Amino acid sequence: MNKQLWKTGLGLMVAGVVLAGCGTSNEVGSGKEEGVKVGVLQFMEHESLSLARKGFLSEFKDAGYIEGENLTVDYQNAQGDQANLQSMSERLAGKNDVILSIATPAAQALANVTEVDPILFTAVTDPIDAGLVESIEKPGKNLTGTSDIVPIQEQIALLLSVASEAKTIGIIYNSSEPNSKIQADMAEKAIKEQGVAVKVLTVTSTNDVQQVMTTLAQEVDAVYIPTDNTLASTMPTVGEIAMEYKLPVIPGSAEMVQAGALATYGINYSDLGRQTAQMALEIIEEGKKPSEMKVETSNHLELVVNDEMAKALGIDPESIVAPE
Repeated sequence: MNKQLWKTGLGLMVAGVVLAGCGTSNEVGSGKEEGVKVGVLQFMEHESLSLARKGFLSEFKDAGYIEGENLTVDYQNAQGDQANLQSMSERLAGKNDVILSIATPAAQALANVTEVDPILFTAVTDPIDAGLVESIEKPGKNLTGTSDIVPIQEQIALLLSVASEAKTIGIIYNSSEPNSKIQADMAEKAIKEQGVAVKVLTVTSTNDVQQVMTTLAQEVDAVYIPTDNTLASTMPTVGEIAMEYKLPVIPGSAEMVQAGALATYGINYSDLGRQTAQMALEIIEEGKKPSEMKVETSNHLELVVNDEMAKALGIDPESIVAPE
């Protein structure tokens, strides 16, 4: 009888050890020693989103998390396909300590799949409007992160300082991207407040950009482009048209300038990715909850000028200065 009880007790002890070893990897204190698993879901391929991802992972590396040693990264890129977002979200859910979602559609897809996994988002303009959080101060759900809302007023001031004689400013964006519409509406209001007319044209895919941008270029004196995923991925085409028509283009991000626009005053997506990673590390190392972590915006802004484009337009790059 006693021998049987001893065997039963031993069995329970072994089972307890096994169960303890099967605990979730995102317990407070799990980190460098135990290893961390990070899922990444990127909406599509373009420079701004990729830089946000690279900045995020660089911050992890600087914090001592080395991929292949104590960091496992499952990176998924939906290439702009909604069906891919669904299947990739299901793949990442339940298997990672934190999941990074890059751009609004990626964050929304993950939010629809899991209400438990800690999700960090970045490159999201309005997380409230997107249904990702209840408020900026207290997200209330399993998502938080960084917004890429740009300083619209300052960017329009920069545009009007460069194109001071402009009578009509063009705005182009993808009508199916809610974040882009929010920014475009804000830009239109800011331009009209300065007594300048606005011409707005929209696209529905990358296939439309060349034709629509060419049409717009013939009707306006300068162009504003929000941080639109579709336009960001086709900025070389936009740049060629801008150069042909001698048209100043001010976009929402630094990466869009480097890919073909004239200048901007805005955020750096690599830095924004790093800032998002710092929030992720607080979840992993300190046990913070996304529901209680304030959504953050970029810690700093910068003036970026494309010298080659400026010279092609007959503009002295040194004359382009940050708005006050």
